[in-house]
Amino acid sequence: MSDAPKSALELAMERLRKKDADAGVEQTTLSEQQRAAIAEARSVYEARVAERRIMHQSQTAAIFDPQELELHREHLL
Repeated sequence: MSDAPKSALELAMERLRKKDADAGVEQTTLSEQQRAAIAEARSVYEARVAERRIMHQSQTAAIFDPQELELHREHLL
């Protein structure tokens, strides 16, 4: 182990691992099938977000009123 100071993230992760160990939570690795399912879910989500952004941009392209444009931008969030 190195003598370099640990980052806040490393310290927080150590505390969480200790807390999990004290609670009896076992850490397991994901199978390739699980990783593929997660990747597929991320891909579908990213595609839907991109589609929604494109639709929003096309709807707001014709709006010239700043107040109405702001309302449409709020709906995107």
